[in-house]
Amino acid sequence: MKSIISDMDGVIYRGSKLIDGANSFIQKMIDGGVKFLFLTNNSEQTPRDLKQKLEKLGIKGLNEDNFITSAMATAMFLKQQKENATAYVLGGGGLINELYNAGFTISQNNPDYVVVGKTSAFNFETLKTAVNLILGGAKFIGTNPDMVDPTEQGEEPACGTILAAIEAASGKKPYIIGKPNSLMMMMAAKKLGVHPEESVMIGDRMDTDIVGGMEAGMKTCLVLSGVSKTEDLEAFPYRPDYVFGSVADIDPTKL
Repeated sequence: MKSIISDMDGVIYRGSKLIDGANSFIQKMIDGGVKFLFLTNNSEQTPRDLKQKLEKLGIKGLNEDNFITSAMATAMFLKQQKENATAYVLGGGGLINELYNAGFTISQNNPDYVVVGKTSAFNFETLKTAVNLILGGAKFIGTNPDMVDPTEQGEEPACGTILAAIEAASGKKPYIIGKPNSLMMMMAAKKLGVHPEESVMIGDRMDTDIVGGMEAGMKTCLVLSGVSKTEDLEAFPYRPDYVFGSVADIDPTKL
């Protein structure tokens, strides 16, 4: 039986709406003794936020250790690079919280890093500040490259659109920590205490979940309840090991 590392947006829920069958899927993992971890490129929310969100959607039995976010992975990576560093942050409370917890000082006074996640607070002034700091020598870090996120109303701009604007204005490319960087997949497997080969990555995006899992040495499973659709598969030079309509169709004890 494989351990399961699963995306959230487009797999378990879309926006604030639970995907049909997600509750049953999670309960099967719990009841079946499957080791699992929810991995998300969402950097706005903390594990506590995500646990509470799922509880409000009717999912019980989870704890904060069941989650790893791109904000957590970004903070862990940057702490390994430089202790007690400073960062200018364009992102939500989840990202700022994780950087604080890792010992970072949040400042726009000659910071070591400009760290960018998804945020609705992005505007011309924050764009200008980020660009000037990067041109002044701050290292450009992105939590994830997702251009859009699925919601119950459709899709909305995500972190990648903000990164693209900063890159266009600065001429500098960001180093991205979250999916599809297999670094985050490795962190997830380490947190579970398993080898990547003992894991299955479940996700809704060919360009982040599936390629990241594949490059980390995991089995991969695409669900069609989020961004990537059946007709998109031919556009990629790699394929998932499994394709399902949604997690409702998956028996996690048999992967």
